Amino acid sequence: MSDLSHVDSEGRARMVDVSAKPETARVAVASGVLRTTSEVVALVRADGMPKADVLTTARLAGIAGAKKTSELIPLCHQLALSSVEVRFELSSDAIEIEARAKTKGPTGVEMEALTAVAVAGLTLHDMVKAVDPAAVLDGVRLLTKDGGKHGHWQRPDSGATDVDAAQHISESGAHAHGDRTHTPSPAIPSSGEGARSAVVLVASTGVAAGTRVDKTGPVLTEWLTGQGFSVRGPLICADADIAAGLRDALDGAPGLVITTGGTGASPTDATPEATLSLLDRELPGVAESIRRRGTDTFPLAALSRGVAGLCGATVIVNLPGSPGGVRDGMAVLEPLLDHLLAQVAGGGRHE
Repeated sequence: MSDLSHVDSEGRARMVDVSAKPETARVAVASGVLRTTSEVVALVRADGMPKADVLTTARLAGIAGAKKTSELIPLCHQLALSSVEVRFELSSDAIEIEARAKTKGPTGVEMEALTAVAVAGLTLHDMVKAVDPAAVLDGVRLLTKDGGKHGHWQRPDSGATDVDAAQHISESGAHAHGDRTHTPSPAIPSSGEGARSAVVLVASTGVAAGTRVDKTGPVLTEWLTGQGFSVRGPLICADADIAAGLRDALDGAPGLVITTGGTGASPTDATPEATLSLLDRELPGVAESIRRRGTDTFPLAALSRGVAGLCGATVIVNLPGSPGGVRDGMAVLEPLLDHLLAQVAGGGRHE
């Protein structure tokens, strides 16, 4: 009994005294899924449910739920949350939910992230029950947590849901987003910040609005995981929100940030400019190698304006928003990444 922090030596429930713990940045990500019918999913996509604006309502409910976690769960501490994000992914017959909560304090935000998922899921159920009263909220679970004495933790079986290959999701902005990531591999030891942590950021107004499917972020996420990285994302933002998306991606000082999309010549393509405003030093050879590899088979790849460089100790690389452009980027980066990250960390000098 005494091994459980919320139980005293006599087996009685208690609220843990955290006053002696240091304040650190803490982040937790949780997920779940509402299993429903294809009819419901189609109506949600078309904003055609009897109760309008289903996903926005559920998102706001999840955020509000996270803020009230200490009122709902008796032994939770009151936390000053610095951010709560609730995100959705629509598959053929389910709505996946992911919540990310962040604070700076002496105790973690796992329960806040889990509560956000649960409340958002229950709200989704309320919104769709007129069409599908048999909908099921399932698989509410913690995926990752960072901060405190134990640093980074990632759920070994975070692919527990079977919806569409059990891929959890991430999106940002005011609307539901349609990207999808791979099933994470077993936890990779990490200190939270560092060279083997990576973030994938997708800049696409269509994906952000839910009118397009992200075909680049999941590929990058799977590849990076195979390279031994602990990956956050794909994060999704509209082209106009790329600056805010990059700030979110840099949160926690990951070793690597890879963006896709927004590198072309259209008026809304702003990823290179947003990236350049953050860079301390450029890596022009990396960007040029990616362009050169692309133009070998696709002449229009020369129009990509993607850049690469260093923001502090974080490497940022822009890739085009096409699957082919991403494959070209991975082929160029794979033999470079280990040496590049070692150099940035102060090692990896040439023999």
